[in-house]
Amino acid sequence: MPVNLKGRSLDSLLNFTTDEVKYLIDLSIDLKKTKYQGLHTNNRPLVGKNIVILFQKDSTRTRCAFEVAASDLGAGVTYLGPSGSNFGKKESIEDTAKVLGRFYDGIEFRGFDQSDVDALVKYSNVPVWNGLTDSEHPTQIIADYMTMKEKLGDLKNKKVVFVGDYKNNMGYSVMIGAAFMGMHVVLCGPKKYKELMDKNVIEKCQDLFKQNGGSLEFSDNKLEAAKNADVIYTDVWVSLGEPFELFDSRINELQDFQVDMKMMKAAKESVIFMHCLPAFHDDHTLFSKEVAEKLGKKYPIVKSGAIEVTDEVFQSLYNKAFDQAENRLHSIKAIILATIGY
Repeated sequence: MPVNLKGRSLDSLLNFTTDEVKYLIDLSIDLKKTKYQGLHTNNRPLVGKNIVILFQKDSTRTRCAFEVAASDLGAGVTYLGPSGSNFGKKESIEDTAKVLGRFYDGIEFRGFDQSDVDALVKYSNVPVWNGLTDSEHPTQIIADYMTMKEKLGDLKNKKVVFVGDYKNNMGYSVMIGAAFMGMHVVLCGPKKYKELMDKNVIEKCQDLFKQNGGSLEFSDNKLEAAKNADVIYTDVWVSLGEPFELFDSRINELQDFQVDMKMMKAAKESVIFMHCLPAFHDDHTLFSKEVAEKLGKKYPIVKSGAIEVTDEVFQSLYNKAFDQAENRLHSIKAIILATIGY
């Protein structure tokens, strides 16, 4: 049966089927080829459509990808930043959703609570796209598995290791993506993190593994976890919106889980490194410089400003983070096009 996503919201990837997720990945690859060939200027199917991108959390890739994707498709875009609307402050989320749904053909939301996305879906009556919440990052994961498919080919039975703070939204998202693709995923970090995972999400992923193949494992040894890995993936240890003070406790917990060359060499020779960005791999950001100055003596692994990944790994040919970043554009274009419709 052909896949038809017109009118659907991408609130959580778990609300989609395996065929629908694979369709979005393949459409993303096709749209990338079209862009590279310069053919996207000949066909702008969403002329006359308009979307709004609503941000409680600032962003580089998500905002730029939505704006360029909409422009390529012919749609207009309105950006509302953290101080640009009364969303949830002077106006209820429900009322805002009803208003925006009358103005726009689609709504992107990037913020904190998954319940805010759910409310937008319930009350706006137009497609809503989750640009990141504390629970999940579905637009990112379509780009990530698109990137894996480009680099590795057929993903079934390939192995991906997410190392570090796997109880965050990206740890969940990598696990969910692996379950759809029939991959083996290892979540590698402190033992206690396993008990902090949402058991409902784990159960849904286990059901997908039964359908699609693959498996889920947990590990607290990064070199053991890396054996036979096709992909090693990490993310920041303190997320945007969390206080700087958390770096001390997080580095204390996660210092044995920094991605370094020893970990990369423990994996397959053809392994790739992935990171959804921004990455703390040197002292060229205000945060990483401050971490190096304040915590470098206490925790030598961060004295250079590298936190979740060393600069040696980040600057190596293993690193595919910038391919991921580019693919945000093509995957978001696919999501907009598939859900608003031709």
